[in-house]
Amino acid sequence: MKTIRVILACVLVVGLAASCGSQGKKTATKEEEKGWTMLFDGTSAAGWRKYDSTAFPTKGWEVVDGTLHCKGSGLGEAGGPGGGDIIYDKKFSNFDLSLEWKISQGGNSGIFILAQEIPGEPIYKSSPEMQILDNERHVDAQLGTNGNHKAGSLYDLIPANPQNTKPAGEWNQVEILCYQGTVVYKQNGANVVEYHLWTEDWKKMVENSKFKDWPWFVNPAREGYIGLQDHGNDVWFRNIKIKEM
Repeated sequence: MKTIRVILACVLVVGLAASCGSQGKKTATKEEEKGWTMLFDGTSAAGWRKYDSTAFPTKGWEVVDGTLHCKGSGLGEAGGPGGGDIIYDKKFSNFDLSLEWKISQGGNSGIFILAQEIPGEPIYKSSPEMQILDNERHVDAQLGTNGNHKAGSLYDLIPANPQNTKPAGEWNQVEILCYQGTVVYKQNGANVVEYHLWTEDWKKMVENSKFKDWPWFVNPAREGYIGLQDHGNDVWFRNIKIKEM
């Protein structure tokens, strides 16, 4: 009987040790096993903060139904009681950014990369923007040149081609690849934009745009923040993840 008790005790100790070890070690998700880091877990705004602030907005943004939701003010870019643009609190240089977005009817928003926090200046003065838009209803779709204000475009510079954006209320899957100055926008499975930072072609293109007087845009930073725009309209984001290269 004594021998049986000793054996049972040993089994119990080994079992507890194994249990503690498994609890202390986080099991990698399928995304993490593929090299992705989740920037949004669907339940909290951890890691995100308001541009030019240390905290997440107390109004204008919320986490709901597994999404990051920007609440529309109804005033468009005129602002109002919105929460402002938000950024993920880490700078990235070479990466593959993947996410999904859904825009409200008549809505407008954007995704920023390589953004800098310049005192007194908005995020868009230092950061190339992938446009988010309801192409059917928002007037911005009719502005710009050759559709370069439509969704998926490098805003005001290069139109998305093909223009394969889904209608307002439907989810669009996008990726932004940024590697040693080469930037590629993917939308709904297709490459729609490509450009090359710091090159003569980039400088010439910017010189002929409204960005020409913004030195931080003419010569973007080598690393910067990823940002999501509050343009005064409802927009939802989910499955936000990044793979550093």
